[in-house]
Amino acid sequence: MKTRVCRLHGQGDIRIEEIDVAAPGPGQVLIAMGAGGICGSDLHYFKDGGFGPIRVQEPIILGHEVAGTIRGLGSGVEGLAEGERVAINPSRPCNACTYCRQGLQQHCLTMRFFGSALRFPHEQGGFRDLMVVDAAQCVRLENPEVSLAEAACAEPLAVCLHALERAGTSAGNLAGKRVLVTGAGPIGALTVAALRHAGAEQIVVTDLEDYPLDIARRMGATETINIRTQPDLLAGYATGKGHFDVAFECSAAAPAIRAAIQATRPQGTVVAVGVAGEVAVPLNLIVGKEIAFIGTHRFTAEYAAAVRMIDRRAIDVRAIISATHDIGSALVAFDMAQDRCRAIKVQLSFAS
Repeated sequence: MKTRVCRLHGQGDIRIEEIDVAAPGPGQVLIAMGAGGICGSDLHYFKDGGFGPIRVQEPIILGHEVAGTIRGLGSGVEGLAEGERVAINPSRPCNACTYCRQGLQQHCLTMRFFGSALRFPHEQGGFRDLMVVDAAQCVRLENPEVSLAEAACAEPLAVCLHALERAGTSAGNLAGKRVLVTGAGPIGALTVAALRHAGAEQIVVTDLEDYPLDIARRMGATETINIRTQPDLLAGYATGKGHFDVAFECSAAAPAIRAAIQATRPQGTVVAVGVAGEVAVPLNLIVGKEIAFIGTHRFTAEYAAAVRMIDRRAIDVRAIISATHDIGSALVAFDMAQDRCRAIKVQLSFAS
């Protein structure tokens, strides 16, 4: 049995190749992939050969935002059946290390995560027609009207739900709060939807481009600001030591980080969601305004929660899906995914 794979051989060098697929072993299932979203990390691997200290050192199959249909079951698998549609959690923690035993599986010391070059050998990803995965990674869809394309958005939504959980730990809860979201890419847009679901009173979103801001409005933003053409609008929120109770910084750009801290009120919370290399942070502002500056990393139980929200359309992710291309046209898809004037989330489709 063969499958096509989308494999990165080096910076800018994506190839569609064929490899063998083994039968599922004990506790495993064979998945026919239906949809896979191109993430920012996939783009960094493709454009730059990595991000920060993480570098691609060997050919790697990309992709960790995936959903598909079960085509085969290994021995001992219970609660799943052939033909069922599932979202696939890309995280595979060891569940035995210090952090896993504390319920912090996102910090597993030997985490295996689809399509990640963090460790060597690299962890191969889900951009392929067929893949064997652990049954424990599968979260079943119940609603036949929800597409696999929607289900593949569970991973980025889970990132956002975890970010909200981190903010809530500091802010109490987000109902009725005034919130700023800097950066309206996929994570920013889904953060907006999660904030709307959580009952935030005001959600202001900033970006450099109008297209993602239009999507942010569709996802629930109460106000959007193009800081390239309307910089004074955001600056107004910094008067009186700041306006927002909570800010979610989703761009990892130094100017956006500073602007978020300036616009957050004293003893407010800034959650750093975006990732990049070394970035300057205005420490004096954080100290002087007693701001809680919080990091957030991946997710744990939020993945299953994200699938349930999408399955019920409690959060409707369809607005962020800009285009879908067959895996054979991966280069076209990756090119479009880099264009923030016309794309939020570009997905690959696969032979079913």
